[in-house]
Amino acid sequence: MARNHAGTTAIVTGASSGLGAEFARTLAARGANLVLIARRADRLTALADELAAAHGVDAHPLALDLAAPGAVEAVTTFVRERGLSIDSLVNNAGFGMHGELAEADAARIDEQVRLNVGALVSLTRAFLPEMTASGRGILVNVASTAAFQPLPYMAVYGATKVFVLSFTEAVAYETRESGLRVTTLCPGATRTEFFDVVGTQEARVGDYQTPEEVVATAIRALDARRTPSSVVSGGRNSAAAVLARIMPRSIVIPMTARLMAN
Repeated sequence: MARNHAGTTAIVTGASSGLGAEFARTLAARGANLVLIARRADRLTALADELAAAHGVDAHPLALDLAAPGAVEAVTTFVRERGLSIDSLVNNAGFGMHGELAEADAARIDEQVRLNVGALVSLTRAFLPEMTASGRGILVNVASTAAFQPLPYMAVYGATKVFVLSFTEAVAYETRESGLRVTTLCPGATRTEFFDVVGTQEARVGDYQTPEEVVATAIRALDARRTPSSVVSGGRNSAAAVLARIMPRSIVIPMTARLMAN
């Protein structure tokens, strides 16, 4: 059953394109007001205007780099100054790097961890009390199929997604009686700007899905009578995730390395 989000407010990070923009459109279509966060102000403003016109919701754009010092505090200030109470949070912002760790830019690695892990945890902690008190919303943390095995040549990215999966599954258990619906979304290769930032399309594994397909997977899980604490988008991706969990690491890691070495 499609759940009604009318009268609720959702934060969506990484909202200027890809999965974030699609989550924003889906939630707005269900009546949710939005706080849209990403670095690109022009895209955020255009999306906010689009959603307000199409669905009659309030959409507040906030141009912000969530990896920057004080970013989460800036989000909470933005929300409080507008008298908003947050019912839902979609932590979608994140990026990856490709190549050997020894040759990677150290500052960029730190930025990746701050965004993929630090900002996600801090935003979740900042708004979790009011989300559980409301019991009307959702918490979606976007991980990846990279969460199911070590990822040579994208070692830091893969490890951040392992963290996101473990963290979200634990939070889902802690909040299981609150009414808040919590899931970890684990997509595979998706037609977004992700691989443009990575710097190579060759880092992808498997066939592309569209943002619409991936978000629809998450929404079906959230609409279910019992929301799973994690969901993998795509049948082949789901099968690969199961295999990665049951096969010996001594086999999985070299196989993954060959796929990622391009």
